[in-house]
Amino acid sequence: MEAPSLTREKSLKTLVENRTVYALDNCELNLFETYQESVLVPLKFNDLVVTSMLRGKKVMHLFDDPEFEYLPGETVIVPRNTEMKIDFPEASTQNPTQCLALAIDHDKITDTLNFLNERYPKQENFGWKLNRENYFFYNNTELAATLNKLIRECMSTSVTKDALVDLALQELLVRIVQTQTVQSIHSDKAIDTTSVIYHITNFIKSNLSTPINLKALSDKASMSTSSFYRYFKRELGVSPIEFILNEKIKHAKQLLKNPGIQINEVCFMSGFEDCNYFIRLFKKHEGITPKQYQMLNAS
Repeated sequence: MEAPSLTREKSLKTLVENRTVYALDNCELNLFETYQESVLVPLKFNDLVVTSMLRGKKVMHLFDDPEFEYLPGETVIVPRNTEMKIDFPEASTQNPTQCLALAIDHDKITDTLNFLNERYPKQENFGWKLNRENYFFYNNTELAATLNKLIRECMSTSVTKDALVDLALQELLVRIVQTQTVQSIHSDKAIDTTSVIYHITNFIKSNLSTPINLKALSDKASMSTSSFYRYFKRELGVSPIEFILNEKIKHAKQLLKNPGIQINEVCFMSGFEDCNYFIRLFKKHEGITPKQYQMLNAS
């Protein structure tokens, strides 16, 4: 994600969770910055809040769950009127934390989810809804892009910014539900195990080393190819082919933790037939080659 510029030192009101607020019709964007180590700093919002780390590191205490590290590229969703407590173990003037907290009006959330359920009803019985159990997840490309858009629009001086922010809020809620569905699939919890999407993704994960095509998946789902493609992308926010490639890369990363395995072995065990293609795709996803990843992460 694109982190906004830090507040100038002379403009800081406090060194712990210095707050800059952008208020709009249906949401409030808060940018928090911390410049010194602190522990158990309390924070609560009257509305559901989508938070995303931009710089530095926090340790979150939320619900009755174990504390967890919170780093850039990650998002945490906190229900309204829920207190979180935050540690800042490394914050300093040289290494500040920066985090956005987007509080969204309850009626806006309800209206958007109702619209999605009416206009794009899901075949499974759980429908479009936010999942409180999957409240912490990594941002995918689409979610990060939507959050960037919201930051830009909230901070803009455009006379139409409320209208543009409302559209981006709808997109954000769609992306969050899709991301939570993916998270549920990977964690094997909080998802309807009788659903088509569960069985299809489970089949993909169990057969990564064999060729899988769209026709075979649509047949397995008892749908036409075009209907299945739309269904899959609506549920997860990515196409079936993108999901398969992401799972293959994830599997390759697990294999590369073995320092003795050869790159060509990883390639074929992950379901790729061409090593050069595998290396190019891996570098595109991870920013480094498989060999470099292996050297950095081998256990």
